[in-house]
Amino acid sequence: MTLPSHEPTFDPAADGWLPLPDNGFVAMVGPIWTKVEDGRRRFGFLAEPRHGNLVGVVQGGMVMTFGDRALGMLALEKVGGPVVTISYEHQFVGPGRIGSFLELEGEVVRATASLVFLRGLISCPAGVVASCQGTWKILSKTRRMNGPVFPE
Repeated sequence: MTLPSHEPTFDPAADGWLPLPDNGFVAMVGPIWTKVEDGRRRFGFLAEPRHGNLVGVVQGGMVMTFGDRALGMLALEKVGGPVVTISYEHQFVGPGRIGSFLELEGEVVRATASLVFLRGLISCPAGVVASCQGTWKILSKTRRMNGPVFPE
């Protein structure tokens, strides 16, 4: 019996996606990719075998890391400065397949002077993988960021 190949068949760079700069934790599990299309920023990551769990699909913690980072980047973009996660909720809906490109489409639900509320859906070609929502605290714009935020 031959197992199905988990080799990625999608090349994000060839499709106009750019890797988010990151030299912290996400550098170990990424890259996370971004693309602006029709005025909306989207995020994605290519599910590699290293992202797999014991049953051969994407590890839930990777999907949660991706959702947290992507929604946080949308919050940062909305307010033009640094933010930190203060609440994040995540509901798994279906499996993320190894070899697939998972994408998040998110939206800012509301932004106040100190908080940003967001929600998003994470999907792959096989369907919805997860829904997520969270709240981000807006930090002082004088707070130093650790490197560039979005690719040039």
